Amino acid sequence: MTDVYTLGEALGVVSSGRVRHETEARLDVCGPEFTLAVALARLGHRACFLGKVGGDELGARVLTVLRGEGVDVADVRVSEGVRTGMLLRESRVGREPLVTHYRVGSAGSALTPGNVPIDRIAASKMLHVTGLTAGLGRDALEAVRAAVSAARTAEVVISFAVHYVPELWPSVREAEEVLSELACESHLLFLAQDELDLVKPALTPEREVVVDRGMKGASVRAHRMRYDAAGLQVPIVDPAGSGDAFVAGYISAALEGLTPQERLHRGTVLSAAAVSSASDWQGLPTRADL
Repeated sequence: MTDVYTLGEALGVVSSGRVRHETEARLDVCGPEFTLAVALARLGHRACFLGKVGGDELGARVLTVLRGEGVDVADVRVSEGVRTGMLLRESRVGREPLVTHYRVGSAGSALTPGNVPIDRIAASKMLHVTGLTAGLGRDALEAVRAAVSAARTAEVVISFAVHYVPELWPSVREAEEVLSELACESHLLFLAQDELDLVKPALTPEREVVVDRGMKGASVRAHRMRYDAAGLQVPIVDPAGSGDAFVAGYISAALEGLTPQERLHRGTVLSAAAVSSASDWQGLPTRADL
């Protein structure tokens, strides 16, 4: 049985200083579901990733990393003649990095409901989806809905991370409608402090709601109680991927039946590991490191 089944777009990322002046850059691969799958696999969980990559060098790198980390990629599809998407991430002093998306027409954004294996999801302990993948286009949204429906039918726990990226949505109103819909289908809801207003209908007492408060830590409302955890003080190299690492840590502890406080702690440990590395995932801990 798979512990966590997830689906989304894995893509290349080029990190640099200000592009118009910089002469050096760093190439990596990333994606929220990609990072989550790698993080869980490193901690000894059975993670399965569903997605599409292009038949290019970036697509090959994505698959090489996932296989090397022990992630199940049996459902990943390689689309020949289509490129793998990319992000350009420019660091800025005292400000959030500037991220430019190059993913229109990419292989990963072409995920469809027909790619979703109902039986594989039904045989998993948990399904994890994000609002980022839902925002990639109509087909990708329907694929997420198909996965959620399959999980609901099989009584599989559904985890949803809001992961709102404004550039991917036609309007805030449409984003609110879709994100609220998916949030209301979930058992476990992850969101940032500034995303609370996007999913108000889902903020009910019976749902486990985890709020990432950045450097201030995180909180969770579970069993009608609130628990808080302070963020760990570590040198910040790159904040990208810290939220996805936090989600992976929390889910890992949840799979092991740990308490809400212990779940928060593991999430903050993985988040700290992510921000202290130049990569979204390369600095994440193994089980032995924990």
